[in-house]
Amino acid sequence: MIPYIVRRLAAGAGLALVITLIVYLLIGTSFEDVARTILGQSATPEATAALLEARGWDRPILVQYVEWLAAALQGDFGASVYTSLPVLPEVLSRLAVTLSLIVPALLITATLSIVLGVWAASRGGVVDRIAQGVSVFGYIIPGLLLAIGLVVLFGVQLGWLPATGYTRFGDDPAGWARSITIPVIVLVVGGVANMSAQVRGRMVDELRRDYVRTLRTRGVSSRSIVLKHALRNAGSPALTVMSLEFINMFGAALIIENVFALPGFGNYAFNATLQGDIPVMLGISTFGVVLVTVVNLATDIANGWLNPKARVH
Repeated sequence: MIPYIVRRLAAGAGLALVITLIVYLLIGTSFEDVARTILGQSATPEATAALLEARGWDRPILVQYVEWLAAALQGDFGASVYTSLPVLPEVLSRLAVTLSLIVPALLITATLSIVLGVWAASRGGVVDRIAQGVSVFGYIIPGLLLAIGLVVLFGVQLGWLPATGYTRFGDDPAGWARSITIPVIVLVVGGVANMSAQVRGRMVDELRRDYVRTLRTRGVSSRSIVLKHALRNAGSPALTVMSLEFINMFGAALIIENVFALPGFGNYAFNATLQGDIPVMLGISTFGVVLVTVVNLATDIANGWLNPKARVH
């Protein structure tokens, strides 16, 4: 397993290298536009050229990338073009906000999906139809519409929860819980719609297998068959779906954080892209790849633990 982990980490590092290079090459075509944005559209060509030279943006693009990469490997991702704040602490603080939304949402989604999927697959009939109805509801309702509806109901009319804004856990744990409640609900509804259907489908397949019929003929209780045997065998695909759901939620943060004015990773990425903030965009790309690599690696290790046949030595 250790050689496998090393290979995956090396592959993740290579992927980060390729993606940051692609991002840098794409950004390199817009250095002049970024300079004009900083100076204003009325800036003279001379002033624009002077800024390009001062920033080092007039040099060959590959030379600039190699210098950025060498600094990044030492933990220096540069500073924002517009705020002059160091990129690394800003990205980490924004990432902490995003993870404070995604982690609770993912845990709740996984719990509800497993319960709903197992319940539907083992009971069938009306219970199965109800579970599928819940999944369909989550699919058809737009996340943005759900977010607006929850804000109007709980934030504006009832006043139970804040409509926008974010409270850090260290400042006020109760306030933090209230500030993330609506965004988490929005993420959970979409997540359960997808994951519960996957769990249900896998459990239905497992309960139809020969070993299940054999266990039943031996007098093993249905509860034991479902929880100790079928669910364990269905756990590996469920973990894969869970990792994909984490990535989906990470992408959904781009919309959620802008709707609720949360100072998270998605909001930071959105603003940096609009402004053409080159150091921030590179830092975001790097940490996005690293996070996805870590999640996929953790999923593979967990799958190896659940299913010995999947282990790689």
